[in-house]
This record gives sequence, structure tokens and C-alpha cells, in this order.
Amino acid sequence: MIISNELDSMNGISDEDLTRLFKESIRLDDEVRKIRGLPVARYEKETKRAYLEYPDGRREYVGE
Repeated sequence: MIISNELDSMNGISDEDLTRLFKESIRLDDEVRKIRGLPVARYEKETKRAYLEYPDGRREYVGE
């Protein structure tokens, strides 16, 4: 027997749709930050380092 509560119900939105909407909201936020001249936080999987990417393309690594 599966027990669910309010938090388990997403009003008919599937997990895939919710993930897609979340990714799209992040992409839009990144675009707005670029337009406003603000940096965007990023992470390099290869080097395992976080950095700020500025609209001009320059990168500032965190902790350096």
C-alpha cells in the first residue's frame, strides 16, 4: 500500500516536467544576470572547482 501526502502530489506535473521547468528557470535566471552585468556561479566537473563567470567571459575561481 502506497501512502501519499500533499507534498507527494504535484498537481499532475510529472517528475520529468518538473525537472525541465527547473532547468529552464535556471537558464532564464542566468540570462537575466548576464543582461544586468552580474556574474553567474558555475562549477567545472573536470577540475572540481567553483567559479564566477562574468558577462565579458572572464572567470574568477572561488578561493583564489
